[in-house]
Amino acid sequence: MPGANNFSRNSYLHHPNQTKGEFFARKQKIEQRRKKLPIAAVERRLVEEVRNNDTLIIVGETGSGKTTQIPQYLFKGGFCRDGGIIGITQPRRVAAITVAKRVSEECGVPLGQKVGYAIRFEDVTSGLTKIKYMTDGLLLREALLDPYLSKYSVIIVDEAHERTIHTDVLLGLLKNVQKARSKGINEVPGQAKKYNPLKLIIMSASLDARVFSEYFGGARAVHVQGRQFPVDIFYTHKPETDCIDAALITIFQIHLEEGPGDILVFLTGQEEIESVERLIHERLRQLPECNRKLLTFPIYSSLPSEKQMKVFMPSPAGYRKVILATNIAETSVTIPGIKYVVDPGLVKARTYDPKMGVDSLIIVTTSKAQALQRSGRAGREGPGKCYRLYQESFFEKLTDSTLPEIKRCDLSNVVLQLKALGIDDVINFDFIEKPDRTAIVNSLWSLYLLGAVTEENKLSDVGYQMAKLPLDPVYSKALIVASQFGCLKEMLICVAMLSVESIFYAPREKLEESRNALKSFASPDGDHLTLLNVYRAADEFFQKNKMVNSEEKAEKSLRKWCKDNYINSRSLKHARDIHSQILRNVEQMGLRVTSCEDDMLLFRRCLAASFFLKAAMKQPDGVYRVTLSGLIVQIHPSSVLFRAKPECIIFNELVHTNHSYVRNVSRIDYLWLVELAPHLYALQD
Repeated sequence: MPGANNFSRNSYLHHPNQTKGEFFARKQKIEQRRKKLPIAAVERRLVEEVRNNDTLIIVGETGSGKTTQIPQYLFKGGFCRDGGIIGITQPRRVAAITVAKRVSEECGVPLGQKVGYAIRFEDVTSGLTKIKYMTDGLLLREALLDPYLSKYSVIIVDEAHERTIHTDVLLGLLKNVQKARSKGINEVPGQAKKYNPLKLIIMSASLDARVFSEYFGGARAVHVQGRQFPVDIFYTHKPETDCIDAALITIFQIHLEEGPGDILVFLTGQEEIESVERLIHERLRQLPECNRKLLTFPIYSSLPSEKQMKVFMPSPAGYRKVILATNIAETSVTIPGIKYVVDPGLVKARTYDPKMGVDSLIIVTTSKAQALQRSGRAGREGPGKCYRLYQESFFEKLTDSTLPEIKRCDLSNVVLQLKALGIDDVINFDFIEKPDRTAIVNSLWSLYLLGAVTEENKLSDVGYQMAKLPLDPVYSKALIVASQFGCLKEMLICVAMLSVESIFYAPREKLEESRNALKSFASPDGDHLTLLNVYRAADEFFQKNKMVNSEEKAEKSLRKWCKDNYINSRSLKHARDIHSQILRNVEQMGLRVTSCEDDMLLFRRCLAASFFLKAAMKQPDGVYRVTLSGLIVQIHPSSVLFRAKPECIIFNELVHTNHSYVRNVSRIDYLWLVELAPHLYALQD
């Protein structure tokens, strides 16, 4: 995981080989570093602003120290004295983990005690935790169990400019919670419980404070200066037609002409990163020996964690690092040593067409806010330079901020969560920006077809069960259906494997070997059964190893097994963690956890009964027609059914790039759909 090697799970206090003198020297160094942060100069003023305002908007420039320091200032200022917790939400899991580790080290405490973090499927907190970092989605789930968020005295919504779906819903919810808690009484029949007002802080490095201030009734906004290191911005003289070539030229221009310092290059995805990495190596071979001291390190979300770790390692003496990254490096991860940033001004964004049910990954231009975040990466440790591979006039035309996710994503999960929170009138919910009405109506229709919502537009008993699971509604329903079919053990594995980044790792230079490895797990019936085979094989290998070795050695052997089989060990570990978590969830809900053993026909029927909303029929020309939307799609080349072309399939993901592709595909019989979802399917003539 990016940034995970910056700090060990236990703080420096507990390093076994550290002397008392080393401990105090390290503590002193950390204190000096904290005092030098720009935010340190306004500590007292910020604490007073929070004391005097129930809602405060803080615009703190990159490098100001706001994310790590403000929670510590508030703790010191007595905001936890009545037993309350300071909660800080992050849009990305990586940021929640990395920042919690840094703050626990600064506080000199083991992670999980005074300072902890909680993300989906992982909770590193305890009864002692007072500063809690978490994803915004996790806090939303907490609100299902505790609508007043009563254990929190302060909630900080960080990186609010990213405007994820969960951030937008959370802001609306927090606005309601604040109103309820400001009255001081929970008016439940037979119960009168006093609540302290909730302090709310909205924070970002690049934020339109006016929008947030107006939404919260004229809330006060303050600005905190960032780190003093300047970043020189350079633009191109004319438009660039080939961004990859322009990036390569810029990388080598910096390497050959500029002083020491590492380079961070923003690219749109894994394919582009691998392509640039290959071209850098080719061009390096053409340079004199003395100019070849340039090392490349990729970082993107599906890269195995041991490879992600390498970006944080210092360069050998005399060498320069070039880090090729997706937008994961914009805000979530601070990579030491960066002095130069190369920004082509593009990003891959997920968009959703509610009419067609199409989830598309398309390349779009960044916003001004994103461009500023990227350039800020160059000024964290000293003066830096940012090379924008577009004209200055182009920058002026960029939108101020990215289109909020709530306006471009499937809203089924949001609608389900809001209904579970008792908010029935979702269309009139007080969003900071209203999503498209069609998207909400279509989400309600999908939830109705899944049995989560009744004809009267109320949450059904099944809907309540679905909302208890931290999964997409379709996966929650699949687990409930599998319990009835007697194959919940298999569906738990399947859902866990579908909930993570790509399980298979196919490096460009070893494509043939990785394809051969996949064949040993491949099922002729499709990807769901293939994923089941991978999980079972890994689990069998791990359990056998554990019988003769320690758990730690067994885990190490499993990582090697993954490497030998071209499986992403990070994704597999995540899937195993998710499996453990949702197994606990379904057991608490009272679902029957039974196995269909080797009866894969029963399991495939269960897949049809679970994922009937995403079925497709083969057409005479070999393409597929999605039965409900009529969309023409192709099976993705990564699927084991890519060449098989079965007559009828179900799928889990629909991605539009240059074509519309379906991923995670399995072979089914159309008659199963007629039998299991008669309200949607009928016998065709």
